[in-house]
Amino acid sequence: MVEAILVLTTLAVLFGLLLGFASIRFKVEGDPVVDQIDSILPQTQCGQCSYAGCRPYAEAIASGEAEINQCPPGGETVILALADLLGREPKPLNEEHGEHQGKTVVVIDEQVCIGCTLCIQACPVDAILGAAKQMHTVIKEECTGCNLCIPPCPVECIHIVPIEDDIKTWCWPAPPAALERPAEEEAPA
Repeated sequence: MVEAILVLTTLAVLFGLLLGFASIRFKVEGDPVVDQIDSILPQTQCGQCSYAGCRPYAEAIASGEAEINQCPPGGETVILALADLLGREPKPLNEEHGEHQGKTVVVIDEQVCIGCTLCIQACPVDAILGAAKQMHTVIKEECTGCNLCIPPCPVECIHIVPIEDDIKTWCWPAPPAALERPAEEEAPA
């Protein structure tokens, strides 16, 4: 009995050391460019760019399969950031993929909801709570505004609501270009 425990312990230690060495020696790193592109994308996972989510779209941009102007939720801000990162010329948003709108979330009219769970299945970020034949609700902090839950709803109880600016979402507007100081001008000494 003791011999079996010693043999198993020795094997466990040897396999542990072997796996530890292999994880250091054969470490597979992700593509840092893909990671940078993915961090710029809005993470709505909406599929409007014709890819299954933001990460596959980032991989397609990095490999040259997709253009940088296919993300309606990101709009011009994302296009400019991607162009700056990749050293490409910015392009206008490709209207074929949709129009840029302000940030939104969805709200379920809980009085009308029949609990079919189709919206839960369609939500790519699990922002909808509910059970079969029970009322459903949306976790607003988790909702990315992709609106993928709206088409499958048979009773049309899901509505789009714009996110209003509050202390957490408001940011200082950029100054108009006419008021900016030219770079050549030096401050008086």
